[in-house]
Amino acid sequence: MDKNPEDKSIQKMTILVVVVTAFITTFTGSALNLSIPDIGHEFGVSAGLVGWLVTGYTLAVAAFSVPLGRLADITCRKTVLVTGIAIFVACCIAAVFSVSMIMLLVVRILQGIGASMIFSTNMAVLISAFPGNKRGRVLGYSLAATYVGLSAGPVVGGILNHNLGWKSIFILTGALGIIAFLAALLKLPKEKAESGGKSMDIPGNLLYVCFIVLLMYGLSEIGKGVIPAVLAAAGIGFGILFVRRELKAEEPAVKVIMFKENIGYAFSNLSALLNYGATFAISYLISIYLQVVMGYSSQTAGLIMIAQPAIMAVLSPLAGRVSDRFSPFKMSSLGMAFCAAGAGMFIFLREDTSLVLIIVALVITGFGFSLFSSPNTNAVMSYVEKEDYGVASSILATMRSIGHTLSMVIVTIVVTRFLADVPLAEADPQILVRVINISFIIFTAICVAGVFISLKRK
Repeated sequence: MDKNPEDKSIQKMTILVVVVTAFITTFTGSALNLSIPDIGHEFGVSAGLVGWLVTGYTLAVAAFSVPLGRLADITCRKTVLVTGIAIFVACCIAAVFSVSMIMLLVVRILQGIGASMIFSTNMAVLISAFPGNKRGRVLGYSLAATYVGLSAGPVVGGILNHNLGWKSIFILTGALGIIAFLAALLKLPKEKAESGGKSMDIPGNLLYVCFIVLLMYGLSEIGKGVIPAVLAAAGIGFGILFVRRELKAEEPAVKVIMFKENIGYAFSNLSALLNYGATFAISYLISIYLQVVMGYSSQTAGLIMIAQPAIMAVLSPLAGRVSDRFSPFKMSSLGMAFCAAGAGMFIFLREDTSLVLIIVALVITGFGFSLFSSPNTNAVMSYVEKEDYGVASSILATMRSIGHTLSMVIVTIVVTRFLADVPLAEADPQILVRVINISFIIFTAICVAGVFISLKRK
């Protein structure tokens, strides 16, 4: 029960800040995809270089979320959150006025660092503002905004780019960011550090950054020669060094020992990684299918794809609320099973598949996302002490980033095997359908494995 009206006001503003920041940080990461050709044309550079606007941002988010989560836990989460929002908004403004591709790339990397400060604090700030019996419900709001940002990014981004130009994407996210900044700065309470007096573990954090950057970059460029594979292997090497150091450190940046001693915590994070890895490429592959095979325009395809995030936006808060009363472990396992069912339906796509069947599969997948995301996050956070909320939420954000990368790596490998250098948009429909079928066989298998791993939690 809330203490007084002031507490309720703070809780409402906290939800506002978290929902807006969760949306804009994921939205801007996916909304630029359809703007790449226009940006390349404006600055006279290749599509490969423009692609770094997305890759650079994603790498920065993944690499710095955990170190900055640690910083937030030992200093002040509000300060880190407000600073992150300010950097994000400033980068939106700088992007609009960028005069060269290099300037825009630097701005996007800095924006990724700002986003990592948000990712590492917004969930911790949210659950700190509410009692434990309301954690699932409020996490549902945050995760609904996250999934909507990821899924609606290409749709809304494509519409904005088509009608107003790519700069309008930054104007929209910047405007929303200003609202979140003012609300956070003026309304959120400044809490004392939960882990005050502890160290940052600089060597451990440096090893972590090297591990994530090399691994994710190597994986994202896999199939483009030997160097990406070498970099990915080097990243794994740094990861091993990181784990060894953290197991011996007196004040580790990440309590790696928890993954060994607490099987529920380890499997909850692994379930998140598998879920993101198995589902992130769905919107990418199905949007290509709708355009190349079924002949819809990009805008119409985007509107069809809204079925999935719409279900997620509506049901995620409800699923989170239910997870406060019932086992979040069983709920998230059931959600993964629905994701497996939805992905499994896409295995049977043909050139003449009914649009109704596709929409039904998207709805089932969206329902699975809703059942999985909030309860699984609730489960993860229930395993950690309040002093580790920042790092725990950062690790979940990293699981999402790595999962996204792995999902696209799977698609890249399958596409390379069957299409070589032919762009998906120019592929023969029959071969494209085969690529999609095989990709979803893999994704369904990952989901099924995730169900069994999720059920092993206690």
